Formats: sequence, C-alpha cells, structure tokens
Amino acid sequence: MTEKTPPEESDAPDVTRRNFLKSSAQGATAIALGAQLIAQTSDAQTTGIPTRPLGTTGERVSIIGLGGWHIGAVPDQSEAIKIMHTAIDEGATFFDSAWDYHDGGSEEIIGKGLAQGNKRDQVFLMTKNCNRDYEGSKRCLEDSLRRFQTDYLDLWQFHEMNYDNDPDWVFDKGGIKAAIEAQKEGKIRYIGFTGHKDWRIQLAMLNKPHDWDTVQMPINVMDAHYRSFQKNLLPACLEQGVGAIGMKSLGGGAIPRNTDLTAEDCLRYSLSQPISTLVCGIISQKNLNQSVTAARTFKPMSEPELREMEESIKDVAGDGRYEMFKSTQLMDGLYHVKQHGFAKDSHRNDTRTDKA
Repeated sequence: MTEKTPPEESDAPDVTRRNFLKSSAQGATAIALGAQLIAQTSDAQTTGIPTRPLGTTGERVSIIGLGGWHIGAVPDQSEAIKIMHTAIDEGATFFDSAWDYHDGGSEEIIGKGLAQGNKRDQVFLMTKNCNRDYEGSKRCLEDSLRRFQTDYLDLWQFHEMNYDNDPDWVFDKGGIKAAIEAQKEGKIRYIGFTGHKDWRIQLAMLNKPHDWDTVQMPINVMDAHYRSFQKNLLPACLEQGVGAIGMKSLGGGAIPRNTDLTAEDCLRYSLSQPISTLVCGIISQKNLNQSVTAARTFKPMSEPELREMEESIKDVAGDGRYEMFKSTQLMDGLYHVKQHGFAKDSHRNDTRTDKA
C-alpha cells in the first residue's frame, strides 16, 4: 500500500501560496489607495496649504500641522500665539496637542491663541488622552476642553500606545467607553490613537472592535528600514479607511543632523507617503516658514527618488540609533512611563526639545 503524505506536508505549499497571493493582493490594494490619496492633494493656490482627505471622515485637513509639544516650548507666550495665528493665516490649520504636554501648558497656550479673534472655528483641533480607564479619560477630556476654552474637540486620540498591554487597557478599563460617550454627547467628533514605539502594538489597537477614525505614527525615511510603520501599519490604515497622521519626519532633528539629508528633503519624503497630514515641530517663525514652504511647493517623489533616498541612509537606519523613540524609552512621555510602573529616574526628565 502506498504511504500517504501527511496532510500538513502536502497542504503546506498551497497554504504558503494562498498567503503569498493574499499578501500580494493586499499590497497592491494599499499601493493603489495610497496613490489615490496623494492624488487628492489639493492645489496650494486654492487653499493656501494643500489639503488631503482624513480617512473616511469626510474632512479635509492641511497636509502640515502644528505640533503641540513644540508650541508649548516657545519661551515667550506672545510669540507662541503669533506663530499660531500666522500658521492659521497661511492655511496650516491642523493643530496637534496632548493632555500631558508641559503639564497642560501646551493646551492652555493654544486655548489662549484660539480665543483671540474667534480662531477656534478656523482650525481642526486635536488633542490626546493619556488615561486608559473610564474615569481618568473623562477627567482628561474635561481638563482639555477647559484649557482650550472650547466645548468640543475635532479629534481625540488615545496617546502613546507604546506598551503591549495598552490596547487591552483602553478596552478593559473603560477608556473607549468614555470616548464613545463623549462622541455621542458632541464633546468630540472623531476618535483615534497614537504611538511611536512598535507598529505591532498599533496594529493590535487598530484591530480592536472599534471603527477608528485616525492613527498617528512616525513617518520618516529611517522608518523604511527599522520597525517600519509605513510598511506594516500604513497599508492596513489605507485598507480600512483610517486617516493616517504622520509625525517625527526629522526624527526629532536627528536625521538632518547626522546625514546629508536636509530638513526639506525629510519633509518632502514624509509628505510623499499616503498620510493625511504631517505634524511638524514648530518652535519659531523660521520653523513655520520652512514647513509652509515645503507644503506649498510639494511635489510627490517618484518611486526611484524614494528608493534612492532610502538607500542613501540604509547603513545607519537599521538599528534605530536615529529613531530613539522606537529603540529606547527616552522619548516616552513621563506620564506613561510612570503609568506602567517604571521608576521615574530610570527614564529621564521631560526637558528634551525633540519630542515631535
């Protein structure tokens, strides 16, 4: 009698082939969706700063946004407000912040700026919730609304999904329940989450039982070679219609400091990825002018241009030395480090200037 090949052996090639075909089809879909999104970038002459759709929300947002950590670090509050007002006038109307930035100082200064001249209705205002539980999340939201001097947020995101148990905590402890209730009450319009450590944690959050509106993630040229969000998470966002918000395009300044790439090169690379907007660390009028110019003159990089730039930094990108927000705890928010039970002095004080 002829001996039969064990099923697991005979089936293996077919399973591998099916997985390969499925992966290839998903990749092709993501590429097509990405090209479609970039093609929907508006003309700068029409909107001041080009805009793109924010996932399937029906909103369009400026392709560059004002980073909340940096605006809270401007020493002179009047200068910070001037930067904000100039950004709005130029068309950079996506505003980022977080409940814990400068112990609430970022939200407060943004609130002061938006209260002048009825600027609130001219921006798409986003901030981040640092708690995972129901009551803590509700407190975070009320604190943020009070500091911003507003009665609603356009987008509220769960901040720093950086630890493997964060996604479970948000659902098991009731944070998502608080967000959904706030949305029904009209206090927030859209719900998302952020993270900069590991794309697998973000993917776990994305696959939780909720229809997310946005995900915020690192998008830069180094990312192509190390724990890559743009290769592993961004395609899933595109396929699910979730708006991708980019950040850390300069690697906290480390990329232009340590390579031959300029800040302008880095911004163009990140804006050439299929994201809705790119949060920029702006701490001066010079920074703002640089970002506005990059947005207004933006032309998508071709595939050969993208690959050439990625290849130029490949040797120093593969170990995370210039993406320390992925490879160390140095860029983790102190609130979250303590939240997860790590000793304060095992981390660092919150004086760094390269948060975004």
